[in-house]
Amino acid sequence: MYYKYMEDIKKLLGKRIKELRLKKGLSQEQLAELVDIAERNISKIECGTNFLRADKIPKLSRALDVQPHELFRFEHLKEKENLLEEIIDILHQNPEKISDFYKLVKALTS
Repeated sequence: MYYKYMEDIKKLLGKRIKELRLKKGLSQEQLAELVDIAERNISKIECGTNFLRADKIPKLSRALDVQPHELFRFEHLKEKENLLEEIIDILHQNPEKISDFYKLVKALTS
């Protein structure tokens, strides 16, 4: 279970970094230069096969114009199945909110 979780974190962090890099209009080469790491390492990080070294987080966040904690905001990048599971869990824990949730979903899809 722990191993699977760590793999998910690597992939989500990689997707988030790529998302922020593209939003900033940077190539992998440009980002690698700003962060002072090899371009191939940026590629491996974005693919989710490598982790970013902790000492590079400040440089990366400056290069992408985000606060360090924003690098780890990747709820919107989760797989649809995972999101659905989380929604179901939330509704199971808060059954009194089901009608409110239903109204919200109906309003969004109308």
